[in-house]
Amino acid sequence: MSEMNAPLEAASPDANARHLRAVDHVIADLRRGEMAVLVHDGASFVLEGAETMTAEDLARVARLTGRRLSLALTQRRAAILGWAPAADGPGGTVLIPIPEGSEVEFLHQLADPAAAGAPIAPGISAVPQPAADAAVELTKLARLLPAAMMGPVSKRIAATLAAEGIHAVQSADIFAYQQRAAQSLRPVAEAKVALEKAENTRIIAFRPDDGGIGHIAIVIGAPDPAEPVLVRLHSECFTGDLLGSLRCDCGAQLRGAIAAIARAGSGILLYLAQEGRGIGLVNKLRAYNLQDSGLDTFDANEQLGFDADERVYLPAAEMLRQLGASRVRLMTNNPDKVAALTRCGIAVVERVPHVFPSNAHNERYLRTKATRHGHHL
Repeated sequence: MSEMNAPLEAASPDANARHLRAVDHVIADLRRGEMAVLVHDGASFVLEGAETMTAEDLARVARLTGRRLSLALTQRRAAILGWAPAADGPGGTVLIPIPEGSEVEFLHQLADPAAAGAPIAPGISAVPQPAADAAVELTKLARLLPAAMMGPVSKRIAATLAAEGIHAVQSADIFAYQQRAAQSLRPVAEAKVALEKAENTRIIAFRPDDGGIGHIAIVIGAPDPAEPVLVRLHSECFTGDLLGSLRCDCGAQLRGAIAAIARAGSGILLYLAQEGRGIGLVNKLRAYNLQDSGLDTFDANEQLGFDADERVYLPAAEMLRQLGASRVRLMTNNPDKVAALTRCGIAVVERVPHVFPSNAHNERYLRTKATRHGHHL
């Protein structure tokens, strides 16, 4: 579970919006395969997501940096490649110096376990670099593989790039992005929507100041804020919720929670935009391919370089506060959710079991969650 699940700190709305937009610009650029400038402790670095880099991109970065190129990776991914010690816990990044003359395919192989060919580069060893933390966090925010090509540039070159329209971002803003986005969430639309198992339902859309990722509150009945509110935190699952995938139990949990809250008389289901335990749909599909080769759900995420669970519960806590639900009865089988929501300042007075039968396609998945991360069955 991400270490970003911590109480929010106060900040002015104007400052929040300014800092959020700076990060959001760079996130959009990275998703388009474009370059950005990272500023860390007064030093400037050009960077680009490893998975989107082309040969032309690599040549340009090499020219700008005087061929001082490195790949920022999570320590988990570097350890899998054999170039760093195994990570003791979540987080942690390293820099891999890239030998001069390396082809762009080499970078893709380092970043993506599904890329053709096995990277072999004797003599390469990972080195720590604090700026790598910010570079990797940016790729995660962009829902790319957590790997970024980066290299130092002079202030003169950084100024030239800014004049050319290349966006720059401070590392401090990257690290604060999740907190600021959660802090700035506001309801922007609300409507009554009768659901199949819960006809007395309101749906409220929340959006952060930068217009980035929003989340949905499904309010069933009229929850009494004076009493602990029955709450379900549901991470979106395109394959399970919409397509009825049998690889997980997400669809059953979503529909079952709505029905259970309606039977109880009232409550709130938060539909959170954190697909694949926070790695995004594209990376979840990549993890599925790795699972088909024999890895379990957590090892597949880690093979890609992610932590086993990348979700952040600050948005959920902020939405619950605004909905008047500071004390909750939480429907979950995951003890980490209880702990994370508590750290975010929401009092969880009871864990309400939320278990559904397995099938031939998800039995191993559910058993893995129970044995490796303590989920209740």
